[in-house]
Amino acid sequence: MYHEQQAYCPYCGEPFTAFIDLSQGNHQTIEDCYICCRPIEFMIESNGSEIIRIDTYTDDESVI
Repeated sequence: MYHEQQAYCPYCGEPFTAFIDLSQGNHQTIEDCYICCRPIEFMIESNGSEIIRIDTYTDDESVI
């Protein structure tokens, strides 16, 4: 099940629509920004049917 979610690029700050796969539960994924083409790391918390939290990071930010 995919969910459309508004996100902001941590590089250029532009908003875009991300398509999040809710069936994966909590997971990480990397997608390129549709505007500036730089890699965005997504940290996604999901209960399988809805998004609880999405954080975006640049490739040089440390994720704990």
